[in-house]
Order: sequence, then structure tokens, then C-alpha cells
Amino acid sequence: MTERKGTAKLDFLRKIEEEIQQKWEKEKAFECDAPTTPEENQNKSKYFATFPYPYMNGKLHLGHTFCLSKCEFAMGYQRLKGKQCLFPFGLHCTGMPIKACADKLKREMELYGNPPQFPDEEEVTEEKPKAAEEIVIKDKAKGKKSKAAAKAGGSKFQWDIMKSLGLTDKEIEKFANAEHWLDYFPPLAVKDLKKMGLKVDWRRSFITTDINPFYDSFVRWQFVTLKERKKIKFGKRYTIYSPKDGQPCMDHDRQTGEGVGPQEYTLIKMKMVEPYPAKLSALKGKNVFLVAATLRPETMFGQTNCWVRPDMKYIAFETASGDVFICTQRSARNMGYQGFTKENGVVPVVMQITGQDILGCALSAPLTSNKTIYALPMLTIKEDKGTGVVSSVPSDSPDDFAALRDIKKKQALREKYGIEDHMVLPFEPVPIIETPGYGSLSACLICDELKIQSQNDREKLAEAKERLYVKGFYEGIMLVDGFKGKKVQDVKKSIQKMMVDKGEALIYMEPEKQVISRSADECVVALCDQWYLDYGDKEWKQQAMNALEPLETFGDETRKNFEAALAWLQEHACSRTYGLGTRLPWDEQWLIESLSDSTIYMAYYTVAHLLQGGVLNGQGPSPLGIRPEHMTREVWDYIFFKTAPFPKTTIPKQHLQRLRTEFEYWYPVDVRVSGKDLVPNHLSYYLYNHVAMWPKDSGKWPKAIRVNGHLLLNSEKMSKSTGNFLTLSQAITKFSADGMRLVLADAGDTVEDANFVEAMADAGILRLYTWVEWVKEMIANQNNLRTGPADTFNDRVFASEMNSGIIKTEQHYERMLYKDALKTGFFEFQAAKDKYRELAIEGMHRDLVFQFIENQTLLLAPICPHLCEYTWSLLGKTDSLMKTSWPVAGPVDEILIRSSQYLMETAHDLRLRLKAYMQPPKNKKGDNKPSVKPSHCTVYVAKSYPPWQHGTLSLLGKHYKNNNGTLPDNKVIAVELGAMPELKKYMKRLMPFVAMIKDNLEKSGPRVLDLELEFDERAVLLENIVYLTNSLELDHIDVLFASEADDKVKEDCCPGKPFSVFRSEPGVSVSLLNPQPSNGLFSTRIDIRQGDTKDSIIRRLSKTNRGVKDLSKVKLMRYEDPVLGPRRVPVLGKEEQGKLPISDKSVFHINLEDKKVHLSDNGLKVDIGDTLIYLVQANLEKVLPKYYQHIKSPTRGEPGTEWNLGFDLRRMWTGLHTITDYKEATRKKLVSYQSRAAGWFSSLARQLSEGAHPCHYGKTHPCLLPQPPVSLRNLLCADAPTPTTMLCLCGFAMQQLPLLSSEHKREDSGGRETGGRGAGSWSPHGDRMELPVITQPGLGVTTTTVTTITQTGGDWSTGLFEVCSDSSSCLVGTFVPCCLDLSLAHQFGECLCLPLLPGSTFAMRVGIRERFKIRGNVCEDWATVCFCYPLALCQMNREMKRRLKSQIYSVSTALECS
Repeated sequence: MTERKGTAKLDFLRKIEEEIQQKWEKEKAFECDAPTTPEENQNKSKYFATFPYPYMNGKLHLGHTFCLSKCEFAMGYQRLKGKQCLFPFGLHCTGMPIKACADKLKREMELYGNPPQFPDEEEVTEEKPKAAEEIVIKDKAKGKKSKAAAKAGGSKFQWDIMKSLGLTDKEIEKFANAEHWLDYFPPLAVKDLKKMGLKVDWRRSFITTDINPFYDSFVRWQFVTLKERKKIKFGKRYTIYSPKDGQPCMDHDRQTGEGVGPQEYTLIKMKMVEPYPAKLSALKGKNVFLVAATLRPETMFGQTNCWVRPDMKYIAFETASGDVFICTQRSARNMGYQGFTKENGVVPVVMQITGQDILGCALSAPLTSNKTIYALPMLTIKEDKGTGVVSSVPSDSPDDFAALRDIKKKQALREKYGIEDHMVLPFEPVPIIETPGYGSLSACLICDELKIQSQNDREKLAEAKERLYVKGFYEGIMLVDGFKGKKVQDVKKSIQKMMVDKGEALIYMEPEKQVISRSADECVVALCDQWYLDYGDKEWKQQAMNALEPLETFGDETRKNFEAALAWLQEHACSRTYGLGTRLPWDEQWLIESLSDSTIYMAYYTVAHLLQGGVLNGQGPSPLGIRPEHMTREVWDYIFFKTAPFPKTTIPKQHLQRLRTEFEYWYPVDVRVSGKDLVPNHLSYYLYNHVAMWPKDSGKWPKAIRVNGHLLLNSEKMSKSTGNFLTLSQAITKFSADGMRLVLADAGDTVEDANFVEAMADAGILRLYTWVEWVKEMIANQNNLRTGPADTFNDRVFASEMNSGIIKTEQHYERMLYKDALKTGFFEFQAAKDKYRELAIEGMHRDLVFQFIENQTLLLAPICPHLCEYTWSLLGKTDSLMKTSWPVAGPVDEILIRSSQYLMETAHDLRLRLKAYMQPPKNKKGDNKPSVKPSHCTVYVAKSYPPWQHGTLSLLGKHYKNNNGTLPDNKVIAVELGAMPELKKYMKRLMPFVAMIKDNLEKSGPRVLDLELEFDERAVLLENIVYLTNSLELDHIDVLFASEADDKVKEDCCPGKPFSVFRSEPGVSVSLLNPQPSNGLFSTRIDIRQGDTKDSIIRRLSKTNRGVKDLSKVKLMRYEDPVLGPRRVPVLGKEEQGKLPISDKSVFHINLEDKKVHLSDNGLKVDIGDTLIYLVQANLEKVLPKYYQHIKSPTRGEPGTEWNLGFDLRRMWTGLHTITDYKEATRKKLVSYQSRAAGWFSSLARQLSEGAHPCHYGKTHPCLLPQPPVSLRNLLCADAPTPTTMLCLCGFAMQQLPLLSSEHKREDSGGRETGGRGAGSWSPHGDRMELPVITQPGLGVTTTTVTTITQTGGDWSTGLFEVCSDSSSCLVGTFVPCCLDLSLAHQFGECLCLPLLPGSTFAMRVGIRERFKIRGNVCEDWATVCFCYPLALCQMNREMKRRLKSQIYSVSTALECS
């Protein structure tokens, strides 16, 4: 991402946010209590939203922010809808991560000191497991980085992780105590969330664990209730377990493997037949089994061999029964925790072997028709799944068939691994399952079909398995005796049970995928004694399904995920022995795990503020005087259960009643927002526990759950190790709160991953800043906006588009689709305003503009509340935006909106056609001359379709009506159209037209089948003809009906698709001169055409001269004498002398042969010659209205009089320049006067604010400017000076600026000195003013002063050899003159590569001399550059530096009386 050049706009937004947040906090804008009157409670209009409390082992990051922003936006919208809104925010500390991190810090300090001195990475070696200890296999290649790993970045030590958070060594030391985490991170999270502008009632915030006595009591009450209702049970069950931590490892305790559960396998026991291989001779006399884990026990009837990998390491270990199992170390570790060994968790290893050692051994396998099978080599067996021993069923497994075929075909392969022919060649696939479409030997068939050559064709084998396995399991029919004719899926469990009962197999579990705990331990599946929530209970599961049925999930995908999760959920361990949390009330050796104590805490939010009083850990005084020990089970029952009796307690009844009222008012939760990864665990448990706690009160069950995907940052996964990571506080600092919120809303709404793009955030900052500045501009210029009835075409369209935008945005907010809400409520809303501004040639209507500003502010408020609150205050609203209502949409005229869309499409089409018209015709000789730009256009519109299209549409409309809104196949339509004789000659055009209509039908609906447009397109075009003419830069556009054109136009023109013809009208070229000084308007030439009027000439002028903005201020004139008039030198101040105005009724006539132009007016016809004059009247009040519109002057000179000029001196200076429209060069000449002028304006503003009258300003500052002329002074001394008066004063000051230069002094004809400090005195010649600029009309002599300022450069500022005057230039010119040359080119405004061109330095020297009017000649320049190159460069560099700071001018003044 490119580095920012400045942060002014960002700083502006952040300053607003700080002010607004202070205002909200002062007003307690988001604190909300339940109403106290019964009527309000009954007719409640409330909205209760929650977000899963984040874990407090670090700072909140952008991922948290994205998820909770959905809740935040909903709160903003629902407040505007008039609802009582509650958004509480808790902070989660339960579980083992904090405890594990604290203990890790302790260990690091014990091992490496405090602060720890860690060894280099090379020196850190893994500890080898001792022989007596269990074997732990680590596979670094498995899995991707989890969220926890991503947060840790590349740090290996916990101390380093803490340092990455910006903590010092002294601070980190404190984190070895787990409780310090609870004191440090929660307040930090609250601070960051407040900076985001979250609409949270912070009184209700709390932290979890038993450190919070009130919350601890609440969780205990919940679990006692669940146990009493037989939802919690005790016993052995399979669970993901961390041997290192010595307890179950739930989702929140994992680094990787969230959502992974135990996978059940059938462990097939294949007994080794003696004699054993030499390596196993020590096991003679013992029962030795190769154990294979399979998911398909029903296929064991077709075993032909078993597979082992020759280079894989295996172990032989003794089981509890005394048998010896051979498998991988990883699977043996799992078996050690599932009752396979005598001592739980200990695997007694007998020996370690490789697969090579057991190849060729004879085996007796269950169910197979082969008495003996053999262990054969397979090279593709993986270590991270199963036991490393694989049963082979080549009839139904493509992998097995390919490997068996390989070893049969390749004798060399058999010889390599010592496999004899009798172990392989006699064995053929055994048909056991009939699979539809693949027969009884499905694997053989699909391998031949996909042309699989060997077991190394992995991609094809994967495709074969994907196609075969599911079909075989769900549709396959068994062929073996005892199960013949039965479906595979129906007999799987019974075959498994039969084998287990016979002792031929065992039940074996391992994790579905690798799971790593927070303590970096690879987890296993263990059979544990523990307390668990029985989510597999059929009655409870059905209740959860019932709660899901009315639940709003905002999408089918989320609902399907819930249905799958609820159907799959079984027992869930709710207890552990390590970590932080609440103790089980009836068995305090156990802690309640983090997913189980966070299922109904939303109910606790409703009363938390009355119990904890806003103290996070609940250890402060309660507002109701309640202590934790008062909160007995009976008290909690009374608060949360309607039917519970009043308890025996010392708590006053009114307090308990208030607690119950709070709960009854706010519950149920209206929406819970979370990530999609919590659907299979937390959110499903959320449903289960609500139906368990309130089984007969469905009114307390959740109403809606909104889930979203994860957040990418710049299209990549967030990770500290890659640097692609942002915390919440960093994001706010970088983009401002509203800038960040805007991009979060735009990032995405579905369950797919969203994307936060930093470039979009920067663009959002610019959009928001531009919006506020535009609002300020409209407020300042509101008197210049159009008033009266808002009934023009574009007024009505704009009003309808605003109303439509309000309705659409409201619908998106209701569905929590914030990307779409931002699109319709901001981007498209702004586009509608921009279109209105572009189309409204007559000017925007004031009422509509301010209605738009109000609506836009309200529509954007849920997403960007700070900026909208600020904008609301700019509009003069006294109430906070938080107390305002959602805008009410007026009527929407869809036809009018479509007619406007038609206008824009037509304008776009005309521009494309004009561009095509201007393209030079293709010429084979290559002589392509561009076409002459057209001046006129004729647009043809059709009332009806051409006959062939009319007939086609009639047929399609008939089918659409008869087929309930569908059209038949194209073949059917083609046949029917071909049968219509009038359409035969159009057959090539018919079907493309039908295809286009079908496409438009999907996009726009059935109105595309209408035979006529629903609006008058000619009327629409005529009403906007000025806009079309201007946008196409044409002189005239005619709009005609196609019926008036030739046959080609009639064929190509249809309703909604106008046809255009461009043409060029001949004209006579005439010069247009502007004699007004210093206004940036120059001479130009335009063509006068037959029938032109004054208005058409002025419009044409504005197209060629962009300096002409307001056409109403242009005055068009002609010379009285068309021959001599242009030759006379114009007199300053008498620009209209010798000229006559051209009236609105005048018409121009041209003679193309003589190139003459005549003007006819009231029957008179005159020759205008070849020159016209145009004058532009400046309107100060229009350019600078915002500075003067609030001027109040009750009484002249009265103390305390308010002269509220609203001066922003720099902007007024810019405004004055805008009035005179100086060119850039002219503005640069006046830079040296700016500071002195600003000082004068500051003094004036200060005097006026202190009650002084403007006419007295010269008494305090006589040295800066001459006093006003008598006529202006008299005007200023009037009883009530007007804004015009003040503008005159500003104009007077502006005209005097050239006299502030003290570099040249010159005496005028009156004998007094002008310029410098002497310019402040009055002239001794009575009322004759020294340099009058603005005069009032009157009788008698009028004096005009003409001041001429001429730039005179003089000689070079320094000589060629004066190198010491600029040492830096001297050094660079001496040693690296080429660098100085490059720098000089850059300063001169040219490309850096200019010095590479021959003669460029010489050209630059000539250019510098000409630019600054320095005396000299080309010959001198050439000689200097040629013979003194470094010296010339240094002199040019010095000159550029000095001339940019100061210029030399000659000022001359002449007086003229009349």
C-alpha cells in the first residue's frame, strides 16, 4: 500500500469522533433501563442484541471488530426505528488459555531467568521422550496455522509474544500471575471499543470466572438447574484429550482443530500365523495381531491381503489382555487412552520395527474367504491416519486394486521386497457388493474406465474413490451369505457388532484431524470419566430442533449448518481440571469449561448493572445493596422463572421485582451475531441450553442468529507472522472509527469470507470528508439555490430516487445486509445527487438539497454515526442524532425513475455514437483524416416497434401469459415465428431479438414485453434538451418521431432505443474579445451559424472558454464601427465605449460566399464585421456569500454590536482571486503581498467584532492601505451597512494590494508619493481620491486611475563566478554536475530525463532568462553553457531559488478625469 502524503482529512475525522464520543458519554446516550410502568412493559418495542464475548488473552483485532460490527449496525438502525435498544458487552476469561500462558511465563523465567535470556534457535533441541514415557509423534507438515498460531506470529516463547504487544519486561513479569491478565486486558478492550463508538451500555459489562462473585453465582445456579433436569450426566465417554494438560481439550482450548471430534473406526485384528518373521522371533508363543483401522467393516468379506509401508516405523506393544498389537506409534498412543493397555495412557512397547520386517508374513483375517492372506507392500500409506496397517479389498477399493495389480505385474517389485509369487498371484478380487452402474467388481471397472495405470496415479485414484465410495455405501447391495440382498448402510453396524462380539475386532477412536492444544500438545481421543451435557438425548435434541424452526437465520446455508450440527451433536464434556472458571457446585474438583458457561449469560446482562454497578469484576458496591451471598438459587429462580415463588431473602421485594422486570422486558434475545465457526458448538449449545432452562416458555428462546464468515485483510488471511494483521486500535488510528466502520460494512455479509481492503478504507476517508465539505458548501450557499415549486422533471426524479433509496436501504438494514445497505443508502444515494446536480441545468432546488442531506445523514448514521452526528449539528439540529427517527419515504414514481434512466442511457448512447462518428473513416491508402466535429443532431424516437418486432413481442407476450410467467424453448418459438408469412424475410434477425428479450426479461421483468413505453420518451428528451446539447457539446438537437424519417430509420428505431443522425452546419468564424483586465478571459474564435441568437452564441462561447461559468452574467456586444472599432485601444473602465449591446431578439445571418455575418433586430440589418465583444459581470455576493450572509448591524456604532463576518482570511483571499479569475502566473506575482493583506483583514475583523464601525478602520491602521474614497466612506457611514457595503470594502482592499509593495516608489500627478508607508494618507485635493477603485454613481467630475504593473527582471541576481553565495550548489556542481542538472530540470517543471537530451541545459538557461525577464542574449547563454558548464548550472540554480521567493516589478500610475 502506498504511503500517505498527508493526514489532514483523517485528523479531521478523528477530531470529530473524539468530540462526539465525549458528547455521547456526557449524555449517557446508550444507557437504557427497562420501563417501570406496566403499560410500557406490555407494549414493549425493544431490541436486544448480543455478541459472543471475546477472550481476554490479548488485544481485540479486526476480526473481532468485523463480527461485532454487524451487531453495532443493527443497534444504530433499530434506534432510528424508535425501539429501546440494548447492546451489552461482556469479556470472557474462562478456560485454560490464560492459565496456560501465565504458567508458560513462569516456566520461562525459571529456565532462562528474569528477564529471560533465550538461547539461539539452533541451540534449542527437542527433549527426547524417555523409554518409560508415552511416545508423542509430532508432524510439522500437518495442518495450517490456527487463529492462535497466527496471533502469536513467529514467536516461539510466550515472553516474546507478550513483547510483541508492546509490553516492557517489567510489565510482562506481572503476567505470570493469571489474575493480572483479568486486570489488564479487559479495560484495554473497553477503551478500544469506546473509541470505535460502540453503542454499548457499559454498566452491564463484566468478566467471567469465579473472580466475579455475581457471575460465578449465576453459572452455579445454571448448572444446578441443568443437573436437576437430568441434562448433565457422569461417566466414561470418548473425548478429545490433551495428555500434557491431563484433561479434555475443548474447542476454545485448541490452537488448531476447532470443531474436530472423535472419529470411530473398526479395528480389524489380523492374527499372525507362525512361524513369525525373524525380527519377531522373540514373540513366539504369543498372539500377535496386525491391527487395521477401517471405516467399512462390511467390506472385510473381500480381503485378499493386507498392506504395510516398507519404510514406515511400527511398534509392537502389549495389550491389557496379553496380546501383542502391531501398529504405528501415533495410533498406539491413542489406544493407550482408550483402555487397550493395562495402565491408562502408558503404552508398553515390546519392540520397534519397520514395515520391511513384517512383509510377507502370513495372516489369518476375519470374514475373508481366503484362509491365509499375506502382508504386502503399499507405498502410499500415510502416518497421520489409521494404524499404518491397511486391509485390502480390491473388489471395492480402487487404491487396493491398483496396488495389487502393480505387484502382480511387476516381478522386480516383488523381488525387491522379498515377496514370493504364491503370496500374490493366486489372489483375485472377490465380489461382495453390487454397486449400481459399476457391477460387483466396481473398483476394477472404474480403474479401467479412468485408465489408472498404477498406484501412483493419485489424482485419478482420488476421483475414482469420490465417485465410488458414496454410491457404494448408500446404494450398494450385499452379495455375501447372511446379508445377501441388504443395503450396505443397513448392515454396517450389525457386521461391526458381530465382529466385536466374536473378538475379531475392537472399537477404536482417533481425532478426525490433527488437534493441537494451547499448550502445544498433540491431542488424542481418550475414554474419560467426566461430567458431560447429554446433547444426544432424543427429547432434548427434538426441543432444540423445535427452537430452530422459527429461528431467523438470515440464510438457508446457516439453517442447514444448524440442522446438521444438531443432528450430529452427542455428549459434550462440560468439566475440566485445569484453567480458570467456575467450580461445579456438587463436585468442586472440576471446573466448568468455557463453552458450557457461555450459553445463557445473555440473561445475566439484563440484571448485571443492578448487581455489579459497572465494575467489571463485580467486586464493587451494588446499586441495590445486594451482596453475592444473597444470590441464592431461589433468588435466581425468582428473577428468571415466571412461576417461581418469592424466595426467603433479605433483599427487599421492590429490588427483586426490579431485577425480574429487567429480565422480562429485555428477554428474549432479538439477535445474536457470531462467526460461522461457532455454529457446530457455541451457537448450537446456545439453543440447547435455552430450551433446557425455559422448556415451557418459548417466548424466552432466541429469535434470530446472524452468522458471518471470517475477515481477510487485503485478500489474505490475517497473521502476525506475515505482518498482515491489524488490531482494533491500530485500525482506528490508521483509518478513523467511521472510516474503518465504512469498510467493515462494505467487506461482506454472507457466510463466505469477507475482505477488508486498506485502499478502500483510504478511499472511504476521502468520500466521508468530501461529503461533509459538500454539506458545508450547501449550507453556506443556500441562498443561491433555487426556490419555488420543485416541479421540474429532474426535481421529481430526484425526489422519487431519494424515496426509493430510503425504502431499499430500510429493507437491507432489516435483513442485516449492510454491504447492500451501504450501496443503496450511500453510494447510490450519492450517485442520485450527483446525477441531479449534473442534469438540473436550472440549478438544484434548496428544499430538495436539504431534504437529501437530512436523509443521507440518517441512512448512513448506523454505519458512520460520528460523522452523521456532526452533520446533523451542522444542519442546526439541537437534538442528538441518537434521538432522531428513521426518515419516512414518500411516494416512488417508478415510471419516472425509469424515464430518467432512459435519459442517461440515451445520453451515453449518443456520446458513443458521436465518438464513432468522429472516428476517421478507414482508408486503404492510410490517409485517415478525422471527421469534422458535428454541430447538430437529430434524434428519432419511435412510438411503436417495427412490424417484425411487434409481431415477435406479441407472440412472446401471449406465451408468457399462458405459461404463468415463463417462455417456451427457443425451438418452439422459432417454429411459430417461421409460420408467420410477414416475418419470413426477417428470420435472421428474429432469434437474436428473442434472445435479447429473454435476457431483459430476467433483469427487468415482464414490462419488456410491452408494445409501447410507459412514458413519452420524446417529452423526456425535450425537457432535458439543454443538458443533452451541453453534454454532447453540440449547438442544437432536434427530437423527431421515427415516422417522419426514411425507412432505414424506421427499421432501426424502436421504443426505448432512439436513432441519432449527426451533421455539421456551415458557419463563419468570428473573434470574440474580452477587454476586461486581469480576469483570465481571453480572445477566442467561434463559428456563427445561420439563425443563431445571443443565447446560442453565449452557450457556444462557454464551451470553448471554461472560464465563463454563469451565462446570465455574460453581456454580448458589437462594435458601432465594425471596421475601426477593433483597432482602437480600449480604455480601462470604459470597456463598453464604442460598442452596442446585442439584444435577446437579435438573429444572426451568414453569407458563406463572402464570409460575412449580419445581425437583424427589429427589421434592421447590420454588418458586425469579424469581431464581437463579451463582458462578464462579477458577482461578489455569489462567490463569497457564506462570509457575509450573517452580518447583523442593529445600530451604527452601538457598543456590543455584532459584526459576524465569519472571516476565514485564507479562504476569502482565495475567493477574491476567484472573482477576478487570475491566471496562475498573475497569482504568483501577488504572493508577496498576501501576508500584509491578511494582516489588514485580521485587524478589520477584530475591530468589527469589538463593536467598531467599518468607516473608522483607518484610524488604527493608517499605514497599510489608503482610506476609502469619500463616496465609499459615506456609504459605510450609513445607518445600516449592508453585506454589499462590506463587499465593496473588500473589493477596495483587493484593488489596493499592488500598492503594498515597497520595492518601487513613484510620485503621481498630485505630487504625493504612492506605495510604501506613505500610501495611507489622504490627498490634499479635497474630495479627489488618490487611487479610487470603486465609485458610486453621481454628477460632476469622475476621476479614473489606471495602474500598470510590469515585471522587469533586471540582470542575473549573482555573477557567474559568485559560487560562494550558495555552497551546496557549488559542491554538487563541482563533483556531480549531472545531479544538479537533473534537479534543475525538476525545478523548472520538466521531466527529470530532460538533461539526457542534447542541448537541454542551454534550452533551460534561455527558458529561465525568458521566464524571469533577465537581460541577455542567446549567444551569451550558449557560450556560458558550452565553456563554463558547472558554473552555469550553479548560477541557474541560485537564480531559480531567489526568483521563486521574490520578483521585481515596475509600477506606473496615470489619472484620467471625465
